Amino acid sequence: MSKASPARTRLRILASEFIRFGLVGGLGFVVDFGVFNLLRLTIMDPSVMHGGPVIAKLISTTLAILVNWLGNRFWTFRDRRRADVLRESVEFFAVSIVGMGIGLACLWFSHYVLGFTSVLADNISGNVIGLALGAAFRFVLYRVWVFGEHRVRVPAAPQGVAGAEKSTPVP
Repeated sequence: MSKASPARTRLRILASEFIRFGLVGGLGFVVDFGVFNLLRLTIMDPSVMHGGPVIAKLISTTLAILVNWLGNRFWTFRDRRRADVLRESVEFFAVSIVGMGIGLACLWFSHYVLGFTSVLADNISGNVIGLALGAAFRFVLYRVWVFGEHRVRVPAAPQGVAGAEKSTPVP
């Protein structure tokens, strides 16, 4: 049997993380899309509330970020989790907020600058274009910064179990 080259092993790890990231993101998308459209078509319709679409997107994306935090921390990047949960979560949410800003900027530009105000146009700008750009940004920063290989990971065995290594956060 031949051993896989380090480059192939890294590529497999990257592909696996990318697929899991996509699946977690898919669940986040369902939350984002569902909540956005529920709000956009009811209490935050532009005829009822001037900034309704942007506020609806802000709320729906925030809920999706919470879903994505859990999925990425405990599944996608589970082997890269750090013991310093507070710092890791602050970094995760900082990246997520910038990613959310990308989606909101696309929706705002389309709705208020270009004048595309239909539900379909709002969904294309916020849930297709903005989501794709924001997801690419988030994947790269989650992988290299928040859950980067240079970070200390949570030990495989729970604390207090014989043979478990203690982990300290990276300053």
